[in-house]
Amino acid sequence: MITILIPAYEPDERLLDLIIKLQDYQLGSIVIVDDGSGPAYRGLFQTAEAFGCDVLTHSVNLGKGQALKTGFKYIQEARLPGYVVCADSDGQHLPHDIKRIADILLNQPTPGIVLGSRRFSGKIPLRSRFGNSVTRGVFSLTTGTKIYDTQTGLRGFSPSMLGWLCQIPGDRFEYEMNMLLTAHKEGYKITEEFIDTVYLDHNKSSHFRPLVDSFRIYLPILMFSTSSLLSGLLDFTLLFLFQSLTHNLFLSVAAARLCSSVFNYSVNRKYVFTGGKKSRLQSLPKYFSLVILVLLFNYGLLYFYNEQLIIPLVAAKILTEISIFLFSYWAQRKFVY
Repeated sequence: MITILIPAYEPDERLLDLIIKLQDYQLGSIVIVDDGSGPAYRGLFQTAEAFGCDVLTHSVNLGKGQALKTGFKYIQEARLPGYVVCADSDGQHLPHDIKRIADILLNQPTPGIVLGSRRFSGKIPLRSRFGNSVTRGVFSLTTGTKIYDTQTGLRGFSPSMLGWLCQIPGDRFEYEMNMLLTAHKEGYKITEEFIDTVYLDHNKSSHFRPLVDSFRIYLPILMFSTSSLLSGLLDFTLLFLFQSLTHNLFLSVAAARLCSSVFNYSVNRKYVFTGGKKSRLQSLPKYFSLVILVLLFNYGLLYFYNEQLIIPLVAAKILTEISIFLFSYWAQRKFVY
C-alpha cells in the first residue's frame, strides 16, 4: 500500500481533480496538509475530506517543509501502511507519474528516496529552468553527487525513513534541499525516475519566492563560503607573519594552516554542518586528516605557483585557495560532519 502526502497552500480545483484521478488507481490513503490557506479555501478542503482524504490544518502558513513534516509525523503516529509518496497540489505532477514512483518504491530492495525528476524540455518558464540549472550545478560541485532535478516535489520514501524526515532542519523550500544534502549520511540511496514536465500558466501557481527561498536553499553553502573566507584571511595573515619571521615556506604554510584550521573546524561544526549526527570525537580526527591532505595540496600548489611559475606570493596564495575551496567543502560535507 501507498500513502500519498500532498502539502497545499491556497490550492485551486486542480487539487480535487488530482484526488479523483489518484483514487482511480486505488493506491491507498491520501493525506493533505492545509498550510494556513485560510477561510476562503475551507470549502475546498472540506470537499477533499468528503472524498475520503485525511486533511490536516495549520492555522497559519508555516512553509512547505513544515507541512511535509506535519504529514510525515501524522502518517507515522496513525500507523498508515506502506510507503509514502509526496506530490504537489498544483497539477504539476500527473497521476500516472505518481503511480510510477509508487511502483518503483514497492520494488525497491533497501530504504531510499525516489525522485520524480523533470526533464526540463520544451517551453519551460525561464525562472524554473535557470533556478534548477544553478541548483543542480552547485549541488553537484559541493556534494560530488549528480541529481538532475534537485527541486522536484514528487518524492517517494520508505516507511522506516519517517522519523529521519521529521528531524531534518528547515521549514520552507530549503527543507527539500537539506533532505538531499543529508541523505547520504544515513546511507539512503537516491534514485531518479524521469517524469513529464507540466507548467500551467507559466507556473503562476507556484509559491516559490525567487529571492527569499533561493537564499534559504543556498544558505548552507553561503555560510561555508563565509567561514572559509574568514579562515582564509586568518591563514593569509599568519602565512606572511610566519614567513617574515622564519623565511621557511613549508613551516610558514604548516603553522598558518594549523591555526586557521582550528578556527575553521569550530565555526563549521557549530554553524555550517549542523544537520549531521557525528560527535566531536568522530569528526575531529577526520577533519584534521583532511587538514593534512589540504596542507600538502596547499604547499604543493603554492610552491608550483610561486617557485615554478614565478608568481608573486600574494597572487599564488589566492590561486591556491580558489583551487582547494570546492574540494574542501565537498570533503567536509561527505566525510567529516
